[in-house]
Amino acid sequence: MKKTANVKEAPDTRDAAVMELRDVHVQHPTRGGGMFSKARVHAMTGVDLAIGRGETVGIVGESGCGKSTLAKVLVGLQKPTLGTVLYRGTPVTELPEKERRRVLGASVGMVFQDPSTALNRRLPIRTILRDPLDVHRRGTPAQRDERVRELMALVGLPPVLADALPGQLSGGQRQRVAIGRALAMEPQLLVADEPTSALDVSVRAQILNLLLDLKERLELSMVFVSHDIQTVRRMSDRVVTMYLGRIVEEAPAAAIPDATRHPYTRALFSATPSLLDPIDPIPLIGPVPSAVTPPSGCPFRTRCWRADETCADAMPAYASGDLSTHRYRCHHPVTGEADLAAALTQETP
Repeated sequence: MKKTANVKEAPDTRDAAVMELRDVHVQHPTRGGGMFSKARVHAMTGVDLAIGRGETVGIVGESGCGKSTLAKVLVGLQKPTLGTVLYRGTPVTELPEKERRRVLGASVGMVFQDPSTALNRRLPIRTILRDPLDVHRRGTPAQRDERVRELMALVGLPPVLADALPGQLSGGQRQRVAIGRALAMEPQLLVADEPTSALDVSVRAQILNLLLDLKERLELSMVFVSHDIQTVRRMSDRVVTMYLGRIVEEAPAAAIPDATRHPYTRALFSATPSLLDPIDPIPLIGPVPSAVTPPSGCPFRTRCWRADETCADAMPAYASGDLSTHRYRCHHPVTGEADLAAALTQETP
């Protein structure tokens, strides 16, 4: 295993958090369960997370792990079943619905996965960009028009496209419109949920570079959600790994993969290895457990090569890594190459 002494540690920004989640749970009734059914989908369980000013936090995990639910909670599209969401220290979950939407709508922007469905295809680009300003009654009509021109320049769209419809734009241009709309109210936090997965490979790098540039120019905090851990590592200061609705590890992006301790993080990274540093993929045996009836103890134990009876008894508490901003939840963390060698000898079904 490589040494981590020279890894640059992400700053501890919890005391100056723009957004913070405290023991947040999200549960949904099961479909077809009947009005008296007690079965629930555990979309998020006991999530604690703080996003610091100017920090980019990457969220990774397989489909169904809770990444998009977390994004919706941050922007106010999903209200927690339990727990508290704080924006700049104010518990917005305790505000009346109208006030909560006003605060989060003006302070947090979101870029959705597919711009072709996120934009109203019947409205011209200038109207789409102006809509948040109209809803929140920001400035005079003339000032709103000027802001639309500023937003188009900010995201690299020529003025001639102001009267175009979304269907007349390329996928990359549509996503630039979506980013511009998310920035219309000058938010402090930008949430990007798989912002390049619906785009051609040739334009993905352009959108990623645009987001990086805007983060620096506007001093934004950002949450970047993706299943691609390599892209998240490039975009982020800190990477959060989720599994079955729980956060199982947080680590500085520069420490991935060598300093990470959770077996699931190691398996995720090995599934998309770098061409410059090839590694053997770690197989994950079996399907992801049901979110309706999650396993006892550690949710990853049913697919983990290091699991034993202890893992079934209780969810492990957070343990600290070598860096102050690194923490993980695992009874049997990966500490050396021998721990990984056992994973490679597993037999796939």
